[in-house]
Amino acid sequence: MPPSDTTTFVPSELEGIDRYKLLTGLIVPRPIGWVGTLGPDNRRNLAPFSFFTVVAGTPPTVLFSPGRRTGTRKDTLANVIASREFTISIVDESLAEAMNLTSGEYPPDVDEFAVANLTARPGDVVAAPLVVEAPASLECHVTHVVELADPPTNTVVFGEVVRVHVRSDLLDGGRIDPIGLRAVGRMAGNAYTRIADGYFEMERPD
Repeated sequence: MPPSDTTTFVPSELEGIDRYKLLTGLIVPRPIGWVGTLGPDNRRNLAPFSFFTVVAGTPPTVLFSPGRRTGTRKDTLANVIASREFTISIVDESLAEAMNLTSGEYPPDVDEFAVANLTARPGDVVAAPLVVEAPASLECHVTHVVELADPPTNTVVFGEVVRVHVRSDLLDGGRIDPIGLRAVGRMAGNAYTRIADGYFEMERPD
């Protein structure tokens, strides 16, 4: 039995928005995957996702999970299913406001790179655009697309990382300087966090 001062929730008994708020309030901070894709007629799309993480080092794999509004696929999801590729750009403190601008609900013909005054370039091995100003970017090939629920409410997109671009001053013997990266994390609601503010180290036991 849980302690008497614990509140227990049954997710299936909650409204969808309440489940969302509960989980996003607990699972923090979440990294932000700034996903770049190409749509029909080579239209560029850029959108941030905090349902994003690394999955494995071998094969190097990441995932992100776009939701649906009124049952309609987001532009990002439609693009990755069609093209089977995407980029992930890391959001640092200097890019937080630009990232927030790209989170808006725009029609498919709107270029979020232009909205946020960002520089785009295609990847080395994928055509999808990445954010030149970002401290690091990943180029990815789609490996799996998993629909959640029936009819789908969310989709999990797995991608194998085929190129990694990192600003050279952030590298120290092949390792990333976490303080210099100055990555931004997602909290609940409209809240974000600066990862460097709470950084500390502990050695794992032998």
